Amino acid sequence: MWAAQHYKFNKPNRWMTSGGLGTMGYGLPAAVGVQIAHPEKLVVDIAGEASVLMTMQEMSTAVQYNLPIKIFILNNQYMGMVRQWQELLHEKNYSESYSEALPDFLKMAEAYGCKGIKAENPSELDEKIQEMIDYKGPVIFDCHVDPNENCFPMIPSGKPHNQMILGPNDQEENKIKGKGKALV
Repeated sequence: MWAAQHYKFNKPNRWMTSGGLGTMGYGLPAAVGVQIAHPEKLVVDIAGEASVLMTMQEMSTAVQYNLPIKIFILNNQYMGMVRQWQELLHEKNYSESYSEALPDFLKMAEAYGCKGIKAENPSELDEKIQEMIDYKGPVIFDCHVDPNENCFPMIPSGKPHNQMILGPNDQEENKIKGKGKALV
C-alpha cells in the first residue's frame, strides 16, 4: 500500500499489485513472473517483511534462474496493515501482528546465494538503493522503518468510500469535516 500511494511512475504498465485484497505474499512470486516476462527490465518488489516471509522460498527460483529481482523489504516488525487495523478500528487490541523473532535478512540472502543489503537510517538510503539497483543479480534489501507509521487513507471493512479514514496531516489541513472522515 505504501508503494501504491507514494511511488511515482513515469510510464504506464509498470505496476503489478494484488489491489490490497489481503494477499500477503503476492509480491515476491509476482516479481519472479514479471522478471521472466521482462528479462531486461528492473523489477522491484516493495513489500513488508511478513509478506516476503510467506513466499521467501521463491528466492531459490530467482537464484536458480539468475533473475535479478530486487526484494525491498519495508521492515517494521509488524504485519503493518493488520497492526493499523487493530490500532484504529479495534481499540488497540493487538493480536498476532508483532514479530520480534524475525530472521536476519542479510544471512537469509547469503543462504540463498544472493546479495543482502540493510538500511537502518534514512541518511544511508540513497547510496544503498543505488547499490541495489547496480547489482546484477537478485537482492534482498532489509529497510527498517518506523513500526508505528500508518498508511492512509484507508477504508474500514464494509464502509463506503465517503467514510474513509485519512491521516493526521489531511485532518490538520481541514480537508475533511469531522475527525477520521473524508469526503463530505
